[in-house]
Amino acid sequence: MKTVLLKIDDSIFVETEMNVLGMKISRTRYINEAIAYYNKVQKKLLLENKFKAESNLVRKDSLNVLQDFEKIDYSDESI
Repeated sequence: MKTVLLKIDDSIFVETEMNVLGMKISRTRYINEAIAYYNKVQKKLLLENKFKAESNLVRKDSLNVLQDFEKIDYSDESI
């Protein structure tokens, strides 16, 4: 386990202390769980941004393919 020096705002510290007391867990455990949760949220956001960027890259080609399919005349085909 790594040791980290952490400076936080007084209001955040007070709120954290109240939560820790109410939950009956250590401050270290509380902060570890908070950081783990935040990391999950950030990972999802990074993945979402990656999907959006990749979607934008293929958007033009996808529209061209769709237009090509719309040009096909299926009325001449027998079923």
